[in-house]
Amino acid sequence: MEIVTETKIDFKDLKKNDRIKSNQLGTPISGKLMESPKQGKGLKKVVLIWSNGSEIGMFDEHGSVYADQIVAVERDGGWCKVSHDR
Repeated sequence: MEIVTETKIDFKDLKKNDRIKSNQLGTPISGKLMESPKQGKGLKKVVLIWSNGSEIGMFDEHGSVYADQIVAVERDGGWCKVSHDR
């Protein structure tokens, strides 16, 4: 995984089309949020993403992942950790 800064971003602050890193395949891979994690007054527990599985020899495809599997988001050219505190 690339360098992740100590800055933390709350899960609720993620937006559609954010570049993310997720660990649903075991090894963190990059991807893109296909929908906003916000739902009404709350947050979704499962979100739709585009995952770049070709980074580890699998297929690139979209699918749903649990919110806690999103580990980093790209902000200002660097990767920030995602905080899942509720």
